[in-house]
Amino acid sequence: MAPFNLTPSNPSTFILMGIPGLEAAHVWISIPFTMFYILGLWGNVMLLYVVSKEQTLQKPMYLLLCMLALSDIATSTAVVPKTLCIFWFNFKGITVGGCLTQTFFLSMVSVMHSAILVTMAFDRYVAICNPLRYTTILRKGRIAKLGLLCLIKAVLFILPMTLLLSRLPFCANRVIPHTFCEPIALVKLSCGDITLHRTYSLVIMFVVSVLDLSLIVLSYGLIFRAVLRISSKKAHQKALNTCTAHICVLLAYYIPGLFVNLTHRFGQGIASHVHIILANLYLLISPMLNPVIYGVKSKELRDKLSKYTCRM
Repeated sequence: MAPFNLTPSNPSTFILMGIPGLEAAHVWISIPFTMFYILGLWGNVMLLYVVSKEQTLQKPMYLLLCMLALSDIATSTAVVPKTLCIFWFNFKGITVGGCLTQTFFLSMVSVMHSAILVTMAFDRYVAICNPLRYTTILRKGRIAKLGLLCLIKAVLFILPMTLLLSRLPFCANRVIPHTFCEPIALVKLSCGDITLHRTYSLVIMFVVSVLDLSLIVLSYGLIFRAVLRISSKKAHQKALNTCTAHICVLLAYYIPGLFVNLTHRFGQGIASHVHIILANLYLLISPMLNPVIYGVKSKELRDKLSKYTCRM
């Protein structure tokens, strides 16, 4: 394969380098990436299909899980196809518009994903603390409105950040040492004043992370208080079991995300290719694990998934 020219002939084009320092291993690295992507895609599509076909599964918890599955599919699909084009065909060019679109989409889906997890925590709170009114509080129409609210929140938070990015002047060197366009990479290429963008990004990160995590902690604080008031150990276990899957999904999303962000900001001694691989795995592992977690923890969903899988 002819070497790619790293100097963009078009001034409106960026160059995505993939994983600098590991170019010779790109094809080998693409194998686990592809496997994780296919498994995650298959698991989430199967979940969406089974819930759409089974009337008994069209409950608030599973409808919210479908929203989570859609955000998982969107996250990995926004990154993996372009990454594989870099690994397999050395297609490294991406337009400024394409880069900004990818940045907006990834950030928006991330905020929406977090908002859906908050909504799922609220669902578990109502199911345990107010079970008699569960079906009246969380009707299908209300679930749809909550999903739309999550989307509107994500767009309103991320759109200004993307507009600020689009107004930045970029330097002649338009090489991005990464497999996808992330906001911090674009900011580093700017020759202009990035103070406003940095301030807004920090405010958004603080508001989204702190507010969402606070609401989740509050929901589970109320849940555990209600559970402790139950005298029966069997009822204790049953109540906590309804939360186990959601807690596992929370841990699978927030802990790796926190680790990736901390290593990126404070792990200056860590090699750049380690940062890039961790960032990609973070976008691939969670979408792959979520259907597995709910499939294992929910007998009702597991039975239906087995039923349709055996038919194939």
